[in-house]
Parts: sequence; C-alpha cells; structure tokens
Amino acid sequence: MNNTVLLFGSTIVALFMATFMIFIRSKVAKKPTSVKRIILPPIFMSSGAFMFIFPVFRISLLEFSEAVFVGLLCSILLIKFTTFEVFEDDIYLIPSKSFIFILFGLLLVRLTIKLIIGSQISFGETSGIFYILAFAMILSWRITMVRKYVQLKSTINVEKTR
Repeated sequence: MNNTVLLFGSTIVALFMATFMIFIRSKVAKKPTSVKRIILPPIFMSSGAFMFIFPVFRISLLEFSEAVFVGLLCSILLIKFTTFEVFEDDIYLIPSKSFIFILFGLLLVRLTIKLIIGSQISFGETSGIFYILAFAMILSWRITMVRKYVQLKSTINVEKTR
C-alpha cells in the first residue's frame, strides 16, 4: 500500500481518536475518579504491544529509547495541567481548558515528525515508534496522577478523623 495513503489514513484515525478523547474527558469530569479509573487506560492500551509480534512493527533499541524519552517529555505538559478537586469527600479530575490544545498540539507534532521520519523509515516502524511514545507518555502521566490522587485521598482521610 502507498505510504502516503497509510500516513493520511492514520492521521484521520488519530484526529478521530483525539476528538473522542476530548468527549470522554468531558464526560469523566462529571463523576468522581478513583485509582481504578486512572490506571485502566494504560492497562487497556498495553494490549497494543502485541503489534510487536509482527516484524514490520519492530524497532531498534535506539528508536525505542528515543520514543520513551520523547513520550516522557510530552507527558510533562499533561502532568502540569492535570488537577484534582475535592467536592463532598469525592475527588474529581478537573479537565484543563488547555487539554484540548495540548492534545491537538501533540497530534500536530506527531504528524510533523511522521512526515519527516516517514520518508526514512517504514510505516510499520513509524507506528511502533509512536505507540511506544504514546504509551510512555500516558503511563508516566497516569502514574503521576495516581500519586497525586493517593496524596489527596490521604489528606481527606486525615481531615475526616479530626
């Protein structure tokens, strides 16, 4: 299949996924959060690692390391703008107004990088690199969210016992 068609198709899918994520995040903000709700997305996403069973998606150790590094850098924005709020002893994840811009900004960066490196490495390898990048970004963000949540929950519990 033509590399341009694959690039265009994957970009359209990524746009739909980003739009879907914005919709989901706005719905989630209306319900209290929990550790389970925070850790489930990366657990579900981890099934995508099965793509590496197929040789077309395999990447070198250097590409893996670079993808993890960039994913960790990108997660800094998500971590910085993720906040929790306590309301009637429940903890809510407050969606940042900048989340939409961060999400689409990361998507734009991803597309730009795909265009640059897509001409030098195969579509499968590019897919593998961006999967690792996204997983590293989401995993580090969610681990930080769990830590913040647990700290906030313990503060609430301490205040209840007073």
